[in-house]
Amino acid sequence: VQLQACGGGLVQAGGALRLSCAASGRTFSTYAMGWFRRTPGQEREFVAAISWSGGRTHYADSVKGRFTISGDNAKNTVYLQMNSLKPEDTVVYYCTADNTKIAAENWDYWGQGTQVTVSS
Repeated sequence: VQLQACGGGLVQAGGALRLSCAASGRTFSTYAMGWFRRTPGQEREFVAAISWSGGRTHYADSVKGRFTISGDNAKNTVYLQMNSLKPEDTVVYYCTADNTKIAAENWDYWGQGTQVTVSS
């Protein structure tokens, strides 16, 4: 499975951005897709995930109420709507997919990162 993420950029604090990630390849085996983020020198942090079966969603406490994950199964695409952005949301965001689970780590597939920069 290959993942192609886009939608990052520069936004002022309080603003919004939408990230998208399209999966290609053996997408029929994908159970869930999600987003992680990482600042330089730190561990990757789980942000949000959605399961294709039932559409269950999961969020990190730090983004609950501000970020919304959604997906289009027919297009094998997942979206991350980010509202009320804060300067501390300035990191690289990574799209991810897994064949069997939603977890805080060890996902099967990773896309390239997309930079989000929030100015104060």
